[in-house]
Amino acid sequence: MGALDSLSDYISDLISVHTKRKKRKVMQNVEIKVKMDCDGCERRVKNAVSSMKGVKSVDVNRKQSRVSVSGYVEPNKVLKKVKSTGKRAEFWPYVRYNLVAYPYVAQAYDKKAPSGYVKDAVQALPSPNAVDEKFVTLFSDENPNACSIM
Repeated sequence: MGALDSLSDYISDLISVHTKRKKRKVMQNVEIKVKMDCDGCERRVKNAVSSMKGVKSVDVNRKQSRVSVSGYVEPNKVLKKVKSTGKRAEFWPYVRYNLVAYPYVAQAYDKKAPSGYVKDAVQALPSPNAVDEKFVTLFSDENPNACSIM
């Protein structure tokens, strides 16, 4: 019985090795800022990124200097591939201005940003809907609806 047990353990180990699956990569949208001057630059960047394994779609917007890649890819590998074309590239540093509490704070406002976008910076001012802010202004002299204690 010892030989049969060891043989069955060996066969079950072989089967379990083949049934283990790799973790699937997560579908991601990667946005990269790339300065492109002409159709040739745009074509070179698009061909380089679309040849990567796992890429489902590539959208190039030359006016905004933006490349959007969606698929089962890693963001750092996409950035590295774009840089291999000879272009200076970085991750997209902007967010829509309506998603930021104070879009025209000195750190967030950028003249080079496309219209409707501001830099994704840490907001220095607190959100007006914050709980702490409501308690502070509850007894403030500057608040006309504040409760006054005498």
